[in-house]
Amino acid sequence: MTGDFVALLGTKGGPAIRPGSSMPTSNLLCLDGRRIVVDCGLGVTRGLVDQGMQLKDLSMICITHLHSDHYLELGPLIHTAWTAGLKTPVEVWGPPGLDIYWNGFLASMKADIDTRIEDEGRPDLRKLVRIKAIDAGMFFDRDGLTVSAIRTQHPPLEDCFALSFRSERTHVVFSGDTAPIPDLVDFAHGANLLIHEAMLQSALPALMSRIGNGSEKLMEHWLRSHSFAHDAARTAVRAGVKGLALSHLIPSDDPAYTEEHWSKAVEGIWDGKLFVGRDGLRIALPIREDSAPPLT
Repeated sequence: MTGDFVALLGTKGGPAIRPGSSMPTSNLLCLDGRRIVVDCGLGVTRGLVDQGMQLKDLSMICITHLHSDHYLELGPLIHTAWTAGLKTPVEVWGPPGLDIYWNGFLASMKADIDTRIEDEGRPDLRKLVRIKAIDAGMFFDRDGLTVSAIRTQHPPLEDCFALSFRSERTHVVFSGDTAPIPDLVDFAHGANLLIHEAMLQSALPALMSRIGNGSEKLMEHWLRSHSFAHDAARTAVRAGVKGLALSHLIPSDDPAYTEEHWSKAVEGIWDGKLFVGRDGLRIALPIREDSAPPLT
């Protein structure tokens, strides 16, 4: 696992999975040898292993907000890493309230954790993990890496964040879940890569029908709390980023819509490097003008 890159482990917007679908949101960011997990939707553990990461090396996790498709597998990931040999501290940064989830997970797994400590001689998992609440502004500055957050517009949640990761040579921004917001333009200014959520407007009615158990409130939520692909493209242009990756795709599992539809959705707005998210896609950093397009 060499070089700087972002791996889009799960690229589906929303928590549900169906036959043939991609997995919910999770990412692996590698900067200057540091491995950072960004969001922990269902499937994150398998996704990390598929990228060649040793789970025992887990050290830093960032959660953008408390919707299940972004943190459902946080507990199972850390527990599985522990059974795979984790013995060093893990810092988990996320919105206020994430500690409630973690304490609940520990309570649900108490019998197993206690048994493995006693029977297998493992370190106490409860002493390895540190849950730290984030707020807007810089919340991490260590060994040449800074991490900052701004609040996004994702009602009804208030503690929902976009995240900026900066090393000496690389700047990567994750939009988190958000409606279009002007603040993201300055926040992502000049970034090597912006990973931005995206919806296809024409595909939403069919998705509503396939979901089957949501009312008009679900459509209202999408429209007030998320961004269309063309919104992401406009943000990327205004921010002057070097590459744009569309992820948290809504929909991501409708065979009637292909990568071509996503590309056309930003056509005439964004003419830079475009990466349409798919599970397991690895994007090398920094983005170069002469770099080859990703394999599909």
